[in-house]
Amino acid sequence: MMRFRFVEEHRGKVPTERLCEIMDVSPRGFRAFRSRPMSQSQRTDMVLLAHIREQHKLSLGSYGRPRMTEELKELGFDVGHRRVGRIMRQNAISVVRTHKHKVTTDSNHKFNIAPNLLNRNFSADQPNQKWPLGDCMQSPVG
Repeated sequence: MMRFRFVEEHRGKVPTERLCEIMDVSPRGFRAFRSRPMSQSQRTDMVLLAHIREQHKLSLGSYGRPRMTEELKELGFDVGHRRVGRIMRQNAISVVRTHKHKVTTDSNHKFNIAPNLLNRNFSADQPNQKWPLGDCMQSPVG
């Protein structure tokens, strides 16, 4: 089935006979695939897909496979989590994960602020010229 879909999707770019040869399917089998009506399970999958997309939109993308399965069961569908997962995966429906912003810097504090001695002038003619000389920091020994 996947081989036939591949041939169907790419037959405008490459000749159908060549695609059938590459995918190791017969042209007759491909024509039968195209004329075959949709099966009952495929029709049910399409209905489920519509409901999954609707619930995904209503949940703002937060429902994954387990919660989506529960929502569909509440709507009256007798469906398992594997089928829901397969339909979601095939249609690239996934959970949109959001992370809360975590503040890592507290700018409103009462601590002493070190003076800006360099004023963004980081260049030095020799080593050990830009060391702060204060009460708590001493020049390096050497």
